[in-house]
Amino acid sequence: MVHYWRVQNAIYVRGLTKRYGEVQAVAGLDLDIEQGEVFAILGPNGAGKSTTVEILEGYRSRDSGEVSVLGVDPARPTREWRSRVGIVLQTANDAAELTVRETVRHFATYYPRPRDPDEVIEQVGLTGSAGKRVRQLSGGQRRRVDVALGVIGNPELLFLDEPTTGFDPEARRQFWELIAGLARDGTTIVLTTHYLDEAEALANRVAVVAGGRVVAEGTPATLGGRGTAKARVTWSEGEIETDDPTRTVIELSRRYDGEVPGLTVTRPTLEDIYLRLIEPS
Repeated sequence: MVHYWRVQNAIYVRGLTKRYGEVQAVAGLDLDIEQGEVFAILGPNGAGKSTTVEILEGYRSRDSGEVSVLGVDPARPTREWRSRVGIVLQTANDAAELTVRETVRHFATYYPRPRDPDEVIEQVGLTGSAGKRVRQLSGGQRRRVDVALGVIGNPELLFLDEPTTGFDPEARRQFWELIAGLARDGTTIVLTTHYLDEAEALANRVAVVAGGRVVAEGTPATLGGRGTAKARVTWSEGEIETDDPTRTVIELSRRYDGEVPGLTVTRPTLEDIYLRLIEPS
């Protein structure tokens, strides 16, 4: 029986394990993802994040642990549960000879309560290309088709696997706006990405997976103690790490009678924290 408080989470995981022969891919992983949030899962190759997400999607079995996704064990998926989950894979095979409109309308027939195909096409920014064959589209536009197919079933939960790999900077920014719009509509989004700026721009919370476990979890601003980390104040004649950079800058300003030569104040970036978290112990 799934307890009421667990149903409030879109995803609940405790003690998840998965082994491939001698390799322990997932080693007692815990995870809580709230309904309506954008949650990013970060980690190096081989950390166990892809296996974890595939288990959550219901496409890979687990060895042990408790898993609930939208109140259902994904190891025993139902057709109704599948209709509530959208998946956008890193690479997808599409019906390249069909037009965008034909493709989206065709996929809509798979679901009991699909969204309006033309509204979805507009939402992903493809109204002007709706009559084009999918094979005629650019890489960024084809990725938007992938997202349209992921959301046409009106999912409560959307998995995005490395969604902007290969995008140019402008296309990535446009895609971020699309994902932010889906989140505003109340869709729970689970994002795996190697782009830390993407996680920082989109995610309400972030989990870093290493060695098959979650080693840190929090908002992008506070992950791994980032929010309370010392600031580094640097100027032409020296540098100092301090908990109170404002006071340090004021003291330096008095010392130099105003302008402090070469002054910079920095705090650890998300990348700094991430690299520290995934270092082998």
